[in-house]
Amino acid sequence: MGDYQSPISPGRSWYEDSVGERPAYRALDGDLAVDVVVVGGGFTGLSAATHLAQRGVSVAVLEAHRFGDGASGRNGGQMNTGQRLWPEELEDTYGFERSKALFDFAEEAKAHLLDFARTQGIDIDYRPGQLSVAHKRRLVADYRSHAETMRERYGYPHIAFMDAAETAERLGSAQYFGGTRDTGTGHIHPLKLLVGSAKAAAANGAKLFERTPVLSLANENGRVRARTVRGTVTAERALLATNAHGGGLEPEAARHIMPIRSFIGATEPLPAGSDVLAGGEAVDDSRFVVRYFRRTADDRLLFGGREAYTSAAGEIGSHIRRMIAATFPQIADLPLTHAWGGSVGITVERMPFVRTVAPGVTAIGGFSGHGVMMANFSGRLYAERVTGNRDRLQLLEDLRITPFPGGRRFANPILFLAMTWFALRDRF
Repeated sequence: MGDYQSPISPGRSWYEDSVGERPAYRALDGDLAVDVVVVGGGFTGLSAATHLAQRGVSVAVLEAHRFGDGASGRNGGQMNTGQRLWPEELEDTYGFERSKALFDFAEEAKAHLLDFARTQGIDIDYRPGQLSVAHKRRLVADYRSHAETMRERYGYPHIAFMDAAETAERLGSAQYFGGTRDTGTGHIHPLKLLVGSAKAAAANGAKLFERTPVLSLANENGRVRARTVRGTVTAERALLATNAHGGGLEPEAARHIMPIRSFIGATEPLPAGSDVLAGGEAVDDSRFVVRYFRRTADDRLLFGGREAYTSAAGEIGSHIRRMIAATFPQIADLPLTHAWGGSVGITVERMPFVRTVAPGVTAIGGFSGHGVMMANFSGRLYAERVTGNRDRLQLLEDLRITPFPGGRRFANPILFLAMTWFALRDRF
């Protein structure tokens, strides 16, 4: 698509220049009646559309921009294991039984993503391995305990503790004090998955519309109506899958899901024989303002971080370069070829928000940086609910998610102060 730039996310991503064909879909022009209307064409919306269409449900997807312009097509690509919070953290809140159910849920989500890509013929550039590392010495004991808990209480044998020496060797960096290595997960090219999901949805009969922002979504006389500039879609049900980009379309979801910015850079290919992530694993660290990085299939370093609770992108490249230089001094002078940002939907508890927010309207989002697996799987579970199969989406709907104080109107100043505090705490 040449120099096309996302109108909602700053910077052209490396994903856009390496995805290959990115088909365009027409805008809605006229009225339409379907069984389900999906608002938002990211992982959740396109997964739901594919699985609904496969089950014979008529479905239309309305995307305000292009499929992949939001976080689904611009994120770090890390699959991770479990939920955003460690199982032992969830156990403190919900008890072992529910914590184990949520962990098993996420394991099924992982298997589903890989199976979906395989059965749909989507090359997602999957590479195995995840390193989670401690940026403070006092946190190392938590990682050692976590590895034991995962093995002994949750039956997950793929996570092993790493001491400082092993961590430095696997990272090619001495900036961390220890951590864990997970051989049961990996990382992907998210835009390839997103583009492939759109093709799968269309091939199964879903009606896909890009550049079609929804102006209002309301239940009128027992039917949901999604009004756009050039037409209205009427349906029995609606899935609101806008995540960080819902704005004022639906107030209940907006009170619980807050957009934050996260930025990523891609370097030129690493020098031959580089010790930077020589094993090819993805990495996330223990900062509240998480830093995450990985090697791509063509041996670039993708490095992300610097969450921001404002819409200003700033000088993305310069911030990313400083973080790379601090972590990998040996490639401090390696140029960036791409630097981009995007909005991630978070919740107070950093767990997904799933609710019936109006008659016939379900909102799903707030994956808090953990959506590569869970967003895709949640779309499938929504399809299961609509078609009368087992309602496993209820497990997420039962999570206790606190609304942000004052909703989006007053949350930005509060979040900015909180972000500043946590960023300072990460340093000491």
